[in-house]
Amino acid sequence: MSWSGWGDPAKSRELPEQVRKLLHDFLGVRAPEAPAVTLESVRLPPIALAEPQVSALAGVAGPDHVLTSHEARVRHTRGKSTPDLLRMRAGDGSDAPDAVVLPGSHEEVARLLELCARERIAVVPFGGGTSVVGGLAAARAGFAGVIALDLARLDRLLRVDAKSMVAEFEPGVRAPDAERLLAPYGLTLGHFPQSFEYATLGGFAAARSSGQASAGYGRFDDMVVGLTVATPSGDMELGRAPKSAAGPDLRQLMLGSEGVFGVITALRLRVRRAPAERLYERWRFASFAAGREAVRAIAQEGPLPAVLRLSDENETMIGLAKPETIEPGGEAGCLAIVGYEGRPATGRDVADGSAGGGIPLSTRRDAVAAVLARMGGEPVGEVSGKEWERGRFSAPYLRDALLAAGATVETLETAGFWSDLPRLYDAVRLALLGELGSPLVMCHISHVYETGASLYFTVVTAQEDDPVAQWERAKAAASTAIVEAGGTITHHHGVGRDHRDAYAAELGPAGVAILQAVKSRLDPAGILNPGVLIPRSG
Repeated sequence: MSWSGWGDPAKSRELPEQVRKLLHDFLGVRAPEAPAVTLESVRLPPIALAEPQVSALAGVAGPDHVLTSHEARVRHTRGKSTPDLLRMRAGDGSDAPDAVVLPGSHEEVARLLELCARERIAVVPFGGGTSVVGGLAAARAGFAGVIALDLARLDRLLRVDAKSMVAEFEPGVRAPDAERLLAPYGLTLGHFPQSFEYATLGGFAAARSSGQASAGYGRFDDMVVGLTVATPSGDMELGRAPKSAAGPDLRQLMLGSEGVFGVITALRLRVRRAPAERLYERWRFASFAAGREAVRAIAQEGPLPAVLRLSDENETMIGLAKPETIEPGGEAGCLAIVGYEGRPATGRDVADGSAGGGIPLSTRRDAVAAVLARMGGEPVGEVSGKEWERGRFSAPYLRDALLAAGATVETLETAGFWSDLPRLYDAVRLALLGELGSPLVMCHISHVYETGASLYFTVVTAQEDDPVAQWERAKAAASTAIVEAGGTITHHHGVGRDHRDAYAAELGPAGVAILQAVKSRLDPAGILNPGVLIPRSG
């Protein structure tokens, strides 16, 4: 993965000159005065760990699995948010770990945590490195040093229980490899977030990830039926049955915990039958409000498709609208992507375990279409599922090209109840416009529930002299607007450091005290991802 951008460097792209001109004319974007630095030029702090401490780490993981090279440290610095990338492009590697340690087993993870607690070495669990909320930048104060605990060697499919439809994985398995490992069994996780190509299963669980097909397959935390976790205070085996009344479900304590309570070393995940068919189509609505009501009707009446995504007017105009979808003299309106997965009609209506359940794809499609049409939707043709997915997975590369051209591009997301969604949408847009002047603000709904939905915003604006500070001001204003409008500070990106203060406001003092108490019990020395997730006292 690129150290200063997204994904495969070979897939990086240049903006066409006409796009650069449009950015300049409409947003005032100008090329940065200084080009991005090289990897070798990134400024790193001196290694703080003493030689005996590095040797002790090597004594647990093996000398070949403790890395202190300049490149290894750079590649494990921060995540992939726009501020992260802007800092790296400017040569700021001040959050780099002192060493990268790659354990090869649960036992090695447990021994490393014991060692680091004794030596007061901060530990940042590291999966795919795709955090966009400051989840990989540990606070150094009070620690002898910081290590990135890279779980890439824990990359096996441990077992498949086909009768229970459960598969057990180690946490370092990347999402494409999980699908490859399940394919011979005719199974899938059905989890395809935009970070799919690089993120790991452990990271999905630690951040409560959601994928594009969440309407059909659920969020990733819906898939987790069991966890093995190593903590500085001992191991935890969680999940003895699909559901239980044996007190609070401690799986939920670890899901979304972002590595601050323990390190996930194995996951037992619900799987589904791989679908025989996939079909995607577009629907047009006169407005975002009209489309939102149609999406709500589908979420509450059913049946749900696998993918249900509605873009607002700006996102439709920029990213989805095609000439054939615009009436002469009219507007593009808002476009929705509706995706179906399942089996063809066979005359036998039996449950097959896929996202489509026992309903043939054509039957489900007809039922959904009837609701969308009743709510004012107009079908505007099928779209290649592969083409659409390629577009989603390549979007971060466009972000890199825009950054290089002098534009700041960033995303933020929230969720709320259906009754709150209109004011939440307006509040966030107004906050961004008020702080940034005349940015391009786009939004879509991509995860729906009977009671509410998510809102995912993308912002494009011209970079100021200090683009990091510029975005931090805008993000703070948007976060305040989310809290005041009754939304959650994050639906699936996680808390990290960026959302920590707003998370405290969402939890309230009693909730903050509970998290701090759990942290104190499981991680008494406070070595696990310090500064992340847990709100500060006072």
